[in-house]
Amino acid sequence: MAARWIAHAEEEEAVDPRIHVREHCTQSHCLGFSKEFNACQERVKSKAKTTETCTQELFQLLHCVDHCATKDLFKHLK
Repeated sequence: MAARWIAHAEEEEAVDPRIHVREHCTQSHCLGFSKEFNACQERVKSKAKTTETCTQELFQLLHCVDHCATKDLFKHLK
């Protein structure tokens, strides 16, 4: 009987909705910023020596994702 309880408890592990909401925002609402950030990363990786860091693109993407996710994230709180 104890083994049944343990298996049942493992099945109902809590899922963090923040991860799914942020992924959805990145792939929909913030797709333009995501593409800019990915293009910047490819540019930086393709150069042997560069001072470019993609920091601005990252901050723009994170700001957009945070703004988008805020609307939906609080719906999941109990």
